[in-house]
Amino acid sequence: MFGIGSTELIIIFLIILVIFGAKKLPEIGSGLGKGITNFKKAMKDQDKIGEKSSSEEDTKA
Repeated sequence: MFGIGSTELIIIFLIILVIFGAKKLPEIGSGLGKGITNFKKAMKDQDKIGEKSSSEEDTKA
């Protein structure tokens, strides 16, 4: 995974823990999860819009 080993991931996690604190980590994780979910939903909606407009162009030609 991106050339990052387990030691590096632990160090990154510890730095994040020091910066944000233990109480904020669940909130950050929840917000990140919601953001990813919304991004995926927006990408699917964009694909549907693109398919709809391309099919309309095909019928005009």
